[in-house]
Amino acid sequence: MQKVTILIAASLGLTGCGTLPTNTSMYSVHQPVVERTNYAIDLAADGSGIAFADQKRLNAWFEALDLRYGDRISIDSGGGYGNDDAARDVRAAAAERGIMVTEGAPATPSVITPGNIRVVVTRSHASVPSCPNHSTTHDRNFNAGNNSNYGCAMNSNLAAMVADPEDLVRGRDNKRLDSNSGKAAVNAYKTKTGGN
Repeated sequence: MQKVTILIAASLGLTGCGTLPTNTSMYSVHQPVVERTNYAIDLAADGSGIAFADQKRLNAWFEALDLRYGDRISIDSGGGYGNDDAARDVRAAAAERGIMVTEGAPATPSVITPGNIRVVVTRSHASVPSCPNHSTTHDRNFNAGNNSNYGCAMNSNLAAMVADPEDLVRGRDNKRLDSNSGKAAVNAYKTKTGGN
């Protein structure tokens, strides 16, 4: 009778102690998630490029979006031909802001009117939506699991600091690497601080 009483008391103690940690590995269950948002504008293309009024619209649109590093600009001509001059004008406007136009536009919901081109800006944002997680409600750890918040600080900081969130999805290939980019950063730092 005494053994049964002890077992019942132990089981009652376990049920009243809250949520136990379940992740027993060294990996965090909280990983960065990259979300993409596409912004699109349709512009009228005349025989020599983008119509003057739409060039002003494009520049105002770029200003409103506050383009920054990591944004991707692409052009969708809707399968039309003869829009090379219009694409040239878009590339020039993007180059003024230090951003290159990439190949291959993402799919957009509506049809492009003949005689128009569509400029698409793709912006990515990284976050860890499952953090913070304080579902572990006690210090008892009967199954050697990690705290429910394990990895939140590191991965949230990584998501906040990465310059181009797309790097978290597919990394960098050799075509995107530039050996001079590191030198440029070091030289800029030395010039600013007056170091050697």
